[in-house]
Amino acid sequence: MAITDWPKEERPREKLLARGADALSDAELLAIFLRTGIRGKTAVDLARELLNEFGSLNALLRADQQQFCQGAGLGEAKYSQLQAVLAMGRRYLFESLQRGDAIASPEATRQFLSARLRHYRHEVFACLFLDTRHQVIQFEELFNGTIDGAAVYPRIIVQKALQYNAAAVILSHNHPSGIKEPSLADKQITQQICNALKLVDIRVLDHFIVGDGEALSFAEKGLL
Repeated sequence: MAITDWPKEERPREKLLARGADALSDAELLAIFLRTGIRGKTAVDLARELLNEFGSLNALLRADQQQFCQGAGLGEAKYSQLQAVLAMGRRYLFESLQRGDAIASPEATRQFLSARLRHYRHEVFACLFLDTRHQVIQFEELFNGTIDGAAVYPRIIVQKALQYNAAAVILSHNHPSGIKEPSLADKQITQQICNALKLVDIRVLDHFIVGDGEALSFAEKGLL
């Protein structure tokens, strides 16, 4: 049965307009993005198969071009559309963060950092540089590593903070494994960065680890 033959309140697009995007399942959201199904399958059927094939919506969104295009009903056009949507989402979150106090809006900070770092298959260490009002001056991805680590140099972070005339910094990095718990190395480098920035009167306000689910905050865990 075609989606157009479904009761109106069960059609993904109409359901979104009536109840909001949060009311839709991952498959229903993906079906709206796909727009059409393939022979013998509705867009929702196809979306369910793709989610089962990739394992999760997050895995599908993180897939590289070759992996993505191997999925049924997918191709370069859909991949380009998806990358454009993801880029718009990241830019929206960054603009939202820039308009307010990064510390007063921890959820906006979490969402932005997750959007920027979660898709990487290697470890990336980044910094949000803040002014005296804790508003964002700049975001930079400073160090790239392997699947399980990245070499981080506190002096580079100090140099960048002074370059931006920052009063405070929020650190962040991803764990490609999805496990958010900080390692001993994570704790040690955080302390080294705090000590280095303290010498030039710049505070480290938090350190977020991006993995599966909500990003972990060092400040909330009492690790700073």
